[in-house]
Amino acid sequence: MNKKKVRAGLIGSGFAARFHMEAIEKVYGCDVEVVGVYGRTPENTNAFATTHSIDIIDDLDELLNQVDVAHVLVPAALHEDIAVKALQKNVFPIVEKPLTGSFGDGSDAFNGQTAAKQPLQDHALASIQRMLDAEAASKAQILYAENWVYAPAIQKEREVIEKTGGQILWMHGEEAHSGSHSQAYGEWKFSGGGSMIGKGVHPLSAALYLKRVEGRARFGKAIRPAAVTARTHSLTQLDGFQDAGHLRADYKDVEDFAMTHVVFDDGTLATVFASEIVMGGVHNWLEVCANNHRTLCNLNPTDMMQTYNPVDKQFDDIYVVEKIGTKQGWAKTAPDEDHAHGFVQEIEAFYRTVAYGDEVESNSQLAADTISVVYSGYVSAEQGGKEVKVHQLGA
Repeated sequence: MNKKKVRAGLIGSGFAARFHMEAIEKVYGCDVEVVGVYGRTPENTNAFATTHSIDIIDDLDELLNQVDVAHVLVPAALHEDIAVKALQKNVFPIVEKPLTGSFGDGSDAFNGQTAAKQPLQDHALASIQRMLDAEAASKAQILYAENWVYAPAIQKEREVIEKTGGQILWMHGEEAHSGSHSQAYGEWKFSGGGSMIGKGVHPLSAALYLKRVEGRARFGKAIRPAAVTARTHSLTQLDGFQDAGHLRADYKDVEDFAMTHVVFDDGTLATVFASEIVMGGVHNWLEVCANNHRTLCNLNPTDMMQTYNPVDKQFDDIYVVEKIGTKQGWAKTAPDEDHAHGFVQEIEAFYRTVAYGDEVESNSQLAADTISVVYSGYVSAEQGGKEVKVHQLGA
């Protein structure tokens, strides 16, 4: 096999950059040359470049001029500008979730919890449209880095739906744990929202994806979200809340709990929960109730491996599972968490798209529908859970 060479650059050097780099190193379908990393924080960028033996490129345009694909691993507020700039240079941007959003008015006084949500939705939809327009004018594509789409459990369910012709009637899922790795997460002006957009987009995108798969298999076109009902809450900001050191109490103006209920074009349903208030590790799962089968997709935790450790410090240098809090006692240890979460398969698929033109499963249309649902959800939550129409952008 004659493997094509693909030149890559990383934009950002934080938590996401680490697992993207680890996934790049496992790409086997083409030869990847990592040209370098561009970052805004010199200390982090230097450390990342040293760890991975790659060059630092101080100018974003210079980086984009040297690559075929750019990993966009910066706060969501910067996604649109960088992705559009990449597309204008016919560079494929791999954009971490959320694709884009609405990040306030730029003032220090902006508060996401009290801000009117309709203008935020309008801004988010306009941002999506600008990105879709830039993609349409480019030879490159937006590659939406939603790893849940490529998780083995979700891809197996894709096969079941395609081969059995099943109709999904209801899905419900959750992403929950004790808080984000990102220090910027707790401010709307950086993140575009809280749990609904920060955590809920994972099971939400997976649910939207599976309905797209169903529509594609049964009708030759996607089944898309039509309406949403949502509620949001800020439990760690309630009067009297005391942080015992296990939950994040530094969220300034974002929610830490969200419920999003989606009605699709065909009248079927999906319900997604997202929160920052769950201890004991990450809870990632999606259940599919179809007319001919039922599937429970457990991404984390799983019982593939379990360990008992009587003394916490014995496992100091051993990774057990994300956000478990303690390594003492019984744990559902993850032997290959990145694979179970779809990170490796996601990056492999993206590079095959760049190198050989393979159709991408997690694309800009899925990303656009996800963001449109989220901001309709914020409008709904502001109105006490009233049903709100989802705007369907793009094809």
